[in-house]
Amino acid sequence: MNLRIARHIDDLEKIEYFYINVLGFERLGGFQNHNNYDGVFIGKPKLDWHFEFTKSNLKTNHHFDEDDILVLYPETILEYNTLIKSILKSNISIITSKNPYWNENGKMFLDPDGFRIVISDLKTKD
Repeated sequence: MNLRIARHIDDLEKIEYFYINVLGFERLGGFQNHNNYDGVFIGKPKLDWHFEFTKSNLKTNHHFDEDDILVLYPETILEYNTLIKSILKSNISIITSKNPYWNENGKMFLDPDGFRIVISDLKTKD
């Protein structure tokens, strides 16, 4: 089974820059004007999942809350440290999670849409 995480957004270029240049994903493909939607697929080659971000003339109406979180698990402490440095270098603030578990096991920040992301250090503690 494959997984696609799809989200409608207002600024496709800003999201694409963030997920590729800050978080280190790759542009896997995209489309223009498909039923009035533009979109981009972002992920890592050869994985069975990726993100799809779409934009249309319709304004987004997000309703996520403090417990709606995307969690990323770097494989190594080097990868974890590289991601955290990239986030800080991009002037993205680390924020406190409502759930103390994520404060103890990673760093939380917001993507350009205000969606919470955690870079977890759980795999790096082995």
